[in-house]
Amino acid sequence: MTPLRTLTIILACLAMLGPFATDAYLPSFLSIGDEFGASQAMVQQTLSLYLTGFAVMSLFWGTLSDSFGRRPVIIASLVLFGIGSVGSALAPSFGWLLFFRTMQGCSAGAGRVVGQALVRDRFHGADAQRLFANITMVFSLAPAIAPVIGGYLNNYAGWRSTFGLLVILTMVLLWVCVRKLPESLPPEARQPFKLGSILRNYLKALRSLQFVLAILGVGFAFAGFSLYISSAASFIMGILKLPETAFGWLFIPFITGMVGGAMINSRLAGRVRADVMIRVGMLIMATGGVINVLYNLIWQAEVPWAVIPIFVYALGMSIVLPSMTVMVLGIFPQMRGLASSLQSSVQMTIFASVSGLVAPLLFDSPLLLALGMATSSALCIGFWTASQAVALRRKPSEA
Repeated sequence: MTPLRTLTIILACLAMLGPFATDAYLPSFLSIGDEFGASQAMVQQTLSLYLTGFAVMSLFWGTLSDSFGRRPVIIASLVLFGIGSVGSALAPSFGWLLFFRTMQGCSAGAGRVVGQALVRDRFHGADAQRLFANITMVFSLAPAIAPVIGGYLNNYAGWRSTFGLLVILTMVLLWVCVRKLPESLPPEARQPFKLGSILRNYLKALRSLQFVLAILGVGFAFAGFSLYISSAASFIMGILKLPETAFGWLFIPFITGMVGGAMINSRLAGRVRADVMIRVGMLIMATGGVINVLYNLIWQAEVPWAVIPIFVYALGMSIVLPSMTVMVLGIFPQMRGLASSLQSSVQMTIFASVSGLVAPLLFDSPLLLALGMATSSALCIGFWTASQAVALRRKPSEA
């Protein structure tokens, strides 16, 4: 296996770990509620707190890696994630489960955040876009296989076995990273770990209207996906009336679309301009959102028709995200870790807000879910278009 392919797989697995920990236990919501006497609204908070921890700590992992290097930060985060997984598997009460899920969430985002910065340290332009797309293709397997595996584990070995599997996966990934993960940020290129400097860098990024609008565009591209992920149990078992082993009806169309979009992006990188790729992808996303609304206005939701628009949305989302990520991280080339942190934090804050606040209001109605997805695509297009308009206005003044 070539070093590039090895690096792609390692970074994809690091990015997969967080989503796998999100999706694998979704089929266990009812079992967790039954064991601890908790309502489904309370069990939903095990996801919301996980995502909140993910969003908050994503602000810091990239900045830490700018100062201490990419590799040590990734390894430390895997140790913390492993501790959270063991605690979740052995949790004696619902309160302890919430605590250890939050610990998992705080550490789950490091691999993705720091991995993005690592890619941009070593690759540029079309090469970076192609590698992000290839990582997305592998990463996309997690949401497809995680709920299916989780459903069978829950049925045959109980919900705790899902967290036991996460312990094993974390140990394997930690061993691989210690042996194979390269360091991409030499000591002379690292930022000083000084509070004043770090705060000035955050303020510099947050004062850039182009950057803020761009990361909001990326975050809302993902919001339509996160809405259905957060509502998976209600969508599959409540709306579609399918058993807890049938989560593949939601996740397989999503992942097929994501893999297809990433493959298109990878093949066209360097041949088609990134901004053109983004416009085409956003058009496909919007088409998926509109079809979803029209279908649920006219017909009752049932498979396979109810999931076809989800495939279309995922296809467009996966076409736009690699190109968007390359462009966003290129705005501040001297502090890519911080930029990656802010991008991931905003994305996960939106995910957590959708999961904890929006999804419970919508997940009983297929039409409301469809409207939520359509709104996500509209916000993505609006914020990204505004970001590019700001960038164009700046160029003449800079010239």
